[in-house]
Amino acid sequence: MGFWIFMTASNLLLPVLMIVIGKVFIKNPPRQINGIYGYRTRRSMRNQAAWDFSHLYCGKLWRKFGWGMLPVSMIVMLPVIGKSDDIVGVVGGVVVTAECMVMLVSILLTEKALAKQFDGGIR
Repeated sequence: MGFWIFMTASNLLLPVLMIVIGKVFIKNPPRQINGIYGYRTRRSMRNQAAWDFSHLYCGKLWRKFGWGMLPVSMIVMLPVIGKSDDIVGVVGGVVVTAECMVMLVSILLTEKALAKQFDGGIR
C-alpha cells in the first residue's frame, strides 16, 4: 500500500505543478526575456510581445491540461490499490509517461500559436 501511495502522489505531482505554474504564467509571468525562468524557446524569446504571448497561452493550456489530468491520473491508479508493486509501478509509469506526452503537446501547441501569431504560420 505504501508504494501505491508514493506512485499516486508522484503521478499527481505533474498535474498540480502544471496548474500552479500555469496560474503563475497567467497572473505573474516573467516580465523580461531571460534565460533562467519562463517559457524559453527560440521563438518565444524573439521579442517581448512573443514572450508575453507565450506565457499567457502556455499558462492557459497548462491550467486546462493540469485540471484535466488530475482526476484521470487518480482514477487510473484506483484499480491497482492492493496490487503488487510491479503492477503499481507499471501503471504509474504509464500514467507519468502519458502526462509527459500531454506536456509535450502543450509545448507544440504553444509553438504553433506563436508561429501563427508572429510568423504568419509554421515554417
